[in-house]
Amino acid sequence: MMPMPMLEVPRPRLPRAGQHQEYRAQQVLGANPTQLLLMLYEIAIVGCEARDAQRARAALTELIGGLNFDAGDVAVGLFRLYEYCLWEIRRDRFPAAGGVLRSLKRAWEEALAGRAAG
Repeated sequence: MMPMPMLEVPRPRLPRAGQHQEYRAQQVLGANPTQLLLMLYEIAIVGCEARDAQRARAALTELIGGLNFDAGDVAVGLFRLYEYCLWEIRRDRFPAAGGVLRSLKRAWEEALAGRAAG
């Protein structure tokens, strides 16, 4: 009796090493300043949720670096909030920092949606 041929099932194509990083890099390079701002907030929030101090601090440092202090009191207020978040992260109080960051991100999203609609 002849053996039955085995059915060949194609192997799933696994992403090659670094493909996710390449995709993320392209996403960042193609983003406008508004999208970058929201991405940084998301990275900081995810960092807080994961209790990943390094990730949260890196995103907050970028947010601070992007402030335009010539714009006046708004930039100073954001700086103080970002510094507070960094302080809370240093003290291992990630939920407090994450809550502030979520509120700020929501406020930016609402302001940007209003600007787009108006």
